[in-house]
Amino acid sequence: MDATAVLINLARRPQEAAEMLRGKLEPELLNAHPHHDNSIAWLLWHAAREIDVQLAALTGNESVWVAEGYAEKFGLDVEPGDLGYGHTPEQARAIVVHDGDLLIDHLSAVVEAQVAFIASLSETDLARIIDERWDPVVTLGVRLVSISADALEHVAQATYVAGMGDQAFEAR
Repeated sequence: MDATAVLINLARRPQEAAEMLRGKLEPELLNAHPHHDNSIAWLLWHAAREIDVQLAALTGNESVWVAEGYAEKFGLDVEPGDLGYGHTPEQARAIVVHDGDLLIDHLSAVVEAQVAFIASLSETDLARIIDERWDPVVTLGVRLVSISADALEHVAQATYVAGMGDQAFEAR
């Protein structure tokens, strides 16, 4: 197995985990806050947005959020480049989504864009240094691992919260 095959497998993991939630996310559950500011809706939205924003920066392409009309479909009051990083509690609580399938569809669309990008890469591409501000420097391959790992962590948080039960949630 080559490195791109491994990266494609990793990139699909958040999408596969999120698919297990399809049809199980009622609006009340999606937007509930388990004694925290990040709801399931925010976690899934952020997982997709962090892939999308970082992938657009790597490819030079327009984000899926804009190109495929997700900004309009969601109708959220966020900037096109907003991925939720550094959101205040108020900003996190303002991410209210009533359609769980829309969140999963968006995540699937950005993962498919990520997979297509990875499939176009060579081993030499993966070794290219893209960020010298870190020690060690960051290669394209390492960034792709980071993007997928972060998304997988947020989807895992969402699935955990979804299984907590009603008693764990405070009123919005």
